[in-house]
Amino acid sequence: MQADGSIAAAVGGYSVNLGQFSAAAIERAGQLSTGLPLASFAGKSVLARQVHALVQRLARHGLLEYRLSSPHDEQDLVVIEPQVAEYWPQAAKLGNGDTVVLSRFAYLRRRGNEMVLESPRAGALFRICDPAIAATLAALSRPQKISKLRRDAASLSLDLLGLLLHSRMLIKLSAKDGDGLRVNEGDSNLVLWDFHDLVFHTRSTEGRHANPVGGAFTYAGVVAPLPAVRPPWPGKPIDLGKFATPEPVSSFAKLLRERHSIRDFDDQHPITLAELAQFLGTTARVLSEWNGAGFDGGPELTYSARPYPSAGSAYELELYLAVSNCEGLARGLYHYDAGGHALVAIDASAQQLQALAKAAEFAMDASGPPQVLITIAARFGRISWKYSSIAYSLILKDVGNLIQTFYLAATDMSLGGCAIGTNNIDLFARMTGLEFHVEGPVGQFALGRGSRLVR
Repeated sequence: MQADGSIAAAVGGYSVNLGQFSAAAIERAGQLSTGLPLASFAGKSVLARQVHALVQRLARHGLLEYRLSSPHDEQDLVVIEPQVAEYWPQAAKLGNGDTVVLSRFAYLRRRGNEMVLESPRAGALFRICDPAIAATLAALSRPQKISKLRRDAASLSLDLLGLLLHSRMLIKLSAKDGDGLRVNEGDSNLVLWDFHDLVFHTRSTEGRHANPVGGAFTYAGVVAPLPAVRPPWPGKPIDLGKFATPEPVSSFAKLLRERHSIRDFDDQHPITLAELAQFLGTTARVLSEWNGAGFDGGPELTYSARPYPSAGSAYELELYLAVSNCEGLARGLYHYDAGGHALVAIDASAQQLQALAKAAEFAMDASGPPQVLITIAARFGRISWKYSSIAYSLILKDVGNLIQTFYLAATDMSLGGCAIGTNNIDLFARMTGLEFHVEGPVGQFALGRGSRLVR
């Protein structure tokens, strides 16, 4: 609480200014350390509106959690930990005649000495403090009528069930859904997702969880780092050096050795639209298309060929370019039409573009944003329609193929490039209007004229 009437939140060495508030609102905000009932600022008074604004700002910064406590002894039953910035607890309506079942993407696991209920589709995780609730959740692996649940499990309130339903931890079944196995859960695109693939997609990217990401050196004090080069196996080695020439024997071998990441770009001499067109044509353009049978008795499938390899010729990867500085091309977000070898502008806000560029700059530890940031997105259904269990791993292999192709083309053109290890799938969804599980980011590549490669 600041002397000028403003409130700041400090955590982990960082400070966030939340704005100025009245003395009454500041006094009420002090109760947030122990818990402030949602109903206490749900009214229309000036004080209620001020506290509501403060709480919303705290929520957007991920600085709130929500307690459901026992009415008898104030003990926590469940604590809700938001995983996305816009999460706000809302309870979906349920009646005694409704039937619910756990989503097939929900899972209960141990975290330290706690049990948490999570789902890649949910905007929050639920920390289960009452073992009786955990036992009831296990029973929800089978469809259950609300009336029976309320009769058999007194600790499981209708409010909690409504919160779980709104968070997509539970799904409500209709008569045609039967036993609830492999239902589309309200979205036919989810049928193609295996559980482990969707979990890995959301937990290995940013935007839909609140866990540390990137070079956190989590185990620095626990285990020693592995050496850069593996110690050789015991036994007599066969020296290959006497069979190799000291210098590269071909231009391709030379290109491989010259390839390296360039994180800083020369904004006085940016990449040009002609160079970008050449780069995309060299690396990602559709070279041919044809039809073929997928399997005996199955429908005819369409295929394409492109300059990089792809599992099963699926070519599920799409390119989205956030352009910050390209001679001949306006700032903005573009989709690369690989079939037509064309760029199509997408309406994204300047704030979203800045957030995307700043995140890439931070991830690269660079002095400025990339001139062109290529987001590699996957049309997940294109590959999971055929492959089970290994679909997402195949996508990541294809991303590796494409990124190496990007590196070699950039090196050959005397451009700079750098692969980026993470991306925000929630931000991309807001920019494109695409659901994160339908078409979403699986890789990023910064491209431009390197600051050491001036003309």
